[in-house]
Amino acid sequence: MLVLSRKLLEGIVIGSDIRITVVKVDRNHVRLGIEAPDDVVVVREELLHDSEHKEAREAWDSSEIEALHDSGSMNRLDDV
Repeated sequence: MLVLSRKLLEGIVIGSDIRITVVKVDRNHVRLGIEAPDDVVVVREELLHDSEHKEAREAWDSSEIEALHDSGSMNRLDDV
């Protein structure tokens, strides 16, 4: 895991098309702005583990499977 320090309005870039910017810092809360292509699913991690948010989990799972398939590194569906 890469750990970076960023100040307000500073950001990071992932690849050539994903940008994450710190848009607000308030005590122990940080608000992030995320710019990503429409085909990239961005979901808060806690929603992936919450049974009430089944739709978010299914979107995440399908995007991960598609990414593995597109990269040619999909050996077993169980790995996802």
